Amino acid sequence: MAAANIPPARIKICGLSTEDTLDAALALGVDWIGLVHFPRSPRHVALARAAALSSRAKDRAERVVLLVDPDNALLAGVVEAVDPDLIQLHGQESPERVAAIRALTGRPVMKALGLAVPADLAPLAAYAAVADRILLDAKAPANAGLPGGNGRCFDWTILADRDLPEGTMLSGGLDAANVPEALARTKLNAVDVSSGVESAPGVKDPGRIAAFVAAARGMR
Repeated sequence: MAAANIPPARIKICGLSTEDTLDAALALGVDWIGLVHFPRSPRHVALARAAALSSRAKDRAERVVLLVDPDNALLAGVVEAVDPDLIQLHGQESPERVAAIRALTGRPVMKALGLAVPADLAPLAAYAAVADRILLDAKAPANAGLPGGNGRCFDWTILADRDLPEGTMLSGGLDAANVPEALARTKLNAVDVSSGVESAPGVKDPGRIAAFVAAARGMR
């Protein structure tokens, strides 16, 4: 009976770039939509494009903009153009920089941490003290061109018996096939997917989005 009281998993679809895939995600009631502003990513959207998609999603889901080591000028431009509900930091930002970005923008901040071995959790407490949310992702391989969105899982047993901050989100190689197991093994209640709902890098697939949402929420 206790399982019936577990709330549905909260879901973020990251790297959206078209109206039809955005609308598909919104129609399914996802909790967050993610817009990537990082030119090296196949999911990159220019600020004008991000602004249009953000406006379309306003009041229907929380709007997240993903940035990598942004400077203050970029932050100001993003806030003005995109009006995000949350800023996701996916670079090498220090805890001090995360706190500064939060203060400068006046927006909640989510900090991504790349994991491969248990020692990668060492900075967690310092980031949790200054960020509104933590995103646990697979650490990018040394030769990767992107800090995330590489379609890789990390060893979820790293999180066993860990006291993780409230609202911690799981990412890294998730798809409709493995998200039920990921939720069950990590005991987390929020997931972030990008490449796992694509037919090609940067090309979101409405059918795969629907399958992912059904798998994540059906588990609960």
